[in-house]
Amino acid sequence: MSRARTATEIAAILSIGASLVAIFVPAFLRNLSFSKQSEAVDGLNTMVSHAIGYAQGRPQNISFPPSAPLTPGEVPRGEPADDPPDAWQHLTWKSLNFGFDAPHYFAFKFDSALDPTTGVMRFVATAHGDLDGDGVLSTFEVRGERAPGAEPRVIPGMFVDREVE
Repeated sequence: MSRARTATEIAAILSIGASLVAIFVPAFLRNLSFSKQSEAVDGLNTMVSHAIGYAQGRPQNISFPPSAPLTPGEVPRGEPADDPPDAWQHLTWKSLNFGFDAPHYFAFKFDSALDPTTGVMRFVATAHGDLDGDGVLSTFEVRGERAPGAEPRVIPGMFVDREVE
């Protein structure tokens, strides 16, 4: 025996369905965005830990590898990018054992410099991403340094600008 649904029952079913969609779709999209951001955080953690390891036992003025340009040269726009075969062949990326074999959403940069007045060697590891392809970048940065006579260290905290742009 089948019975026809009343207008009230149909309205209740539609409102429950709409409520579930309103809750779960934004949560899904937010989780998707955060999973893409983990590439930047994980990449910077790898780069920084390798930079600190690189500095062990090296002279102060070459504690960290030289600066490396933004790699890939263009920030991927909304889609994961495949790199050309030689993208990660720069001396610094090889010294830091850093690079990607699979498509990725972020471009990375490593800057290092010796402050001639204080003798402190510093680095900045940066990740830029354009997760939705609108030309607005998310930026993540971690810094480190080595003062004369001291062990290399990561400066606490991560700079984040527009993490979910």
